[in-house]
Amino acid sequence: MTSNPPSDPARDTANATARPRSHELHDDVFDEADEADEAADSRWGTRAPIDPETGRPYDRRTTDRVLPRWALPAIVVFWVGFLLTFVARHVFDRLSGLFVLLLVSVFVALALEPGVNKLAARGWRRGTATSLILFGVLGVVLLFVVAIGTLVGTQVAELLSQSDRYITDTVDWINSTFGTSIDPQNVIDDFNDPDGRVQQFIQSQGDEAVRLSFTVIGVIFQGLSIILFTYYLVADGPRLRRVICSRLRPARQRQVLQAWDLAITKTGGYLYSRALLALLSALSHWIVFQALGTQAPIALALWVGLVSQFLPVVGTYLAGILPILITVIDSPVNAAIVLGFIVVYQQIENYLFAPRITARTMELHPAVAFGAALGGAAMLGAIGAILALPGAAMAQALAGNWGRRYDIVDDELAAATAPPGAKRGVPFGRSTRRRGETSAAHESSVDGEPGDAADRSDGDEPTTRE
Repeated sequence: MTSNPPSDPARDTANATARPRSHELHDDVFDEADEADEAADSRWGTRAPIDPETGRPYDRRTTDRVLPRWALPAIVVFWVGFLLTFVARHVFDRLSGLFVLLLVSVFVALALEPGVNKLAARGWRRGTATSLILFGVLGVVLLFVVAIGTLVGTQVAELLSQSDRYITDTVDWINSTFGTSIDPQNVIDDFNDPDGRVQQFIQSQGDEAVRLSFTVIGVIFQGLSIILFTYYLVADGPRLRRVICSRLRPARQRQVLQAWDLAITKTGGYLYSRALLALLSALSHWIVFQALGTQAPIALALWVGLVSQFLPVVGTYLAGILPILITVIDSPVNAAIVLGFIVVYQQIENYLFAPRITARTMELHPAVAFGAALGGAAMLGAIGAILALPGAAMAQALAGNWGRRYDIVDDELAAATAPPGAKRGVPFGRSTRRRGETSAAHESSVDGEPGDAADRSDGDEPTTRE
């Protein structure tokens, strides 16, 4: 066992005096750094910040701000994304007209596809069948435009040629109704004065005629473009579907084709039902207008029929304004008859014609149709309001066939009332399939489609509707 040598106080004191303490060494280093910082500050005219706790300047390496590694890539990505967004927005603004034409062509193609498929099943070539139906629709549109244009032109010409008589009758009615004493001749002289406000307004509209001519030419060109796109979308529909499905798996192909067929059936059926209702409305109103001796009965009947069917909720009332205004000029009694017939026919259509015609196609809820029309008009104007109805019908059809349905529990809050035209003895909301027939979801579960076992894991079996 070794023992430590005895300590020598004199030797320990000498060693302590010869060796500097560690904090004294550090102080010397800090002093040298301070002198270097002061020299740099005096050279560059700056002074390092002072630490309030120690009273010494901060180390420059701790105060210098170093740019993070991700900052430069983030800046590059930001500016590249900004430039790409600007270019995409510019391209979209330039091609927005083309996109609208393609959108219109798609909906027209979906509307024509059922008729073309039926003719093709009878042995017709798809190109010939498409041309026949397309030119038939074009003929109806041209007939409507020519009839309305003729009506407007005739009314304007008659108003200008017989302006004195209309002014006199209007002033006499105002004097007799409100007890005024307006001289009709003064109003006529002011109307025919070349320097008057009326004639100056008419002369100022000369430039609008040229602008209107260019607008008509542009509309004709857009119409021809829609016809061309629609023809190829319908005539080459099977080829287009094969090209799309060739990029998909077989299971996905069935889903795409099923959705496509559903969109064609429901959208086309909805438009055909609207067209048939418009034809019935136009025929009924033409009989009344012809019996009353109303001017341009065919044009007014077509106006009422088309506008009342393709503008939801308010279309009937907007369509009735024009024939009432034209009829009230000649006979207020006839105008009252026209108003009464429009109201009565609307009820007959709602409770008799519409339920039977739309039973095999599709019927949109008035609130859905009205909201879709407002949204379409806000996005694309008048074209959007018209396309919103078949778009909503297609969306409703796709949403109605998505997922599974179950029987509704008996509760007062879920009680449903049968709509007009519903079959008696069949509860509203239930299918009319025979006993033993199952829903499509149950048939797919029997066939062993993936995912059905997981759907039944909660204990709810697919319902069989009577």
